[in-house]
Amino acid sequence: MGLKFLLDSNAVIDFLGAKYPAEGMNLVNSTVDDIPNISVISKIEVLGYKTNDEEYQVLQNFCTDALILALNDEIVATPIDIRIQHKLKTPDAVIAATALVYNMVLVQETQATSPKSLVLQLLTHLNYKIISGYFS
Repeated sequence: MGLKFLLDSNAVIDFLGAKYPAEGMNLVNSTVDDIPNISVISKIEVLGYKTNDEEYQVLQNFCTDALILALNDEIVATPIDIRIQHKLKTPDAVIAATALVYNMVLVQETQATSPKSLVLQLLTHLNYKIISGYFS
């Protein structure tokens, strides 16, 4: 069985808005399985994104088609360590915990190198391992 991917909120919004350069669009497109996976936190953030009616409909359709991974006891317990060790905000820590619990690769934007960098991260035992590089 191949890798499974969990899309972060900003990755979803910017992918559906075609805001990435071609390389980024191809990267995210290659991670979307037949049914994309997102955390319930990402669903809340995506549907809470302020945009026009047409773009909102695209976001809503994506969330309808996606597999929404709900919170469970294991996911709720995991963000505590992530927040302490990586100083993440709670929603980001919950999304990372969801990727860890479901053994998925997290597709997210990062501010590490530029305002629009995208990276695939394999989260294992609270350590980030980059499996695909950044792009600008």
